Amino acid sequence: MTKQEKVDFVINTLNELYPEIPIPLDHKDPYTLLIAVLMSAQSTDVRVNQITPLLFEKADNPYDMVKLSVEEIREIIKPVGLSPMKSKGIYGLSQILIEKYDGKVPQTYEALEALPAVGHKTAAVVLSQAFGIPAFPVDTHIHRLMYRWNLTNGKNVVQTEKDAKRLFPEELWNDLHLQIIWYGREYSPARGWDLEKDIITKTIGRKSVLDDYYKKKK
Repeated sequence: MTKQEKVDFVINTLNELYPEIPIPLDHKDPYTLLIAVLMSAQSTDVRVNQITPLLFEKADNPYDMVKLSVEEIREIIKPVGLSPMKSKGIYGLSQILIEKYDGKVPQTYEALEALPAVGHKTAAVVLSQAFGIPAFPVDTHIHRLMYRWNLTNGKNVVQTEKDAKRLFPEELWNDLHLQIIWYGREYSPARGWDLEKDIITKTIGRKSVLDDYYKKKK
């Protein structure tokens, strides 16, 4: 298979498996999405979706959020982990949104990444999912799968994102990154991986990854 054929195979398989694409984090607008994505760092979406309703009940906009103290925010979000950093970030970015953006979430990488506790991946998720701006946020699932599929050398997420954007058509990025995440969770996890169920890796996988898998199975 040529690289282009591999790319087409990935796109077609994912479209068959996920014609409707669920959004992993519950939210109702760009602000609640931004907070949910920030909270999901080194946590699971399931855990975040359990905690965000408790936080959003008290504050689902920056104006209400800054009425809470950092300690109060921290107390609510403690179960998602890294709560000292995340609570400061949530409070700090809410203040900045009020002061600089009339309480609205900005729509550029530059403005988003300048907010406390907001990194490149968080900014990319917000741009793609809240505003429909083409972005390709790379999380651990995408990083792992792009390497397994031999579509990147996977040195780091920056390189993986560049390769994904180069290989996949821009108009598909927003759907595709979510489809790959779901596929990674359901068919190609880091632990408890069953290659027989993982049709994409089985078909186009990197030779060293497949060899390694079969060696461990013996």
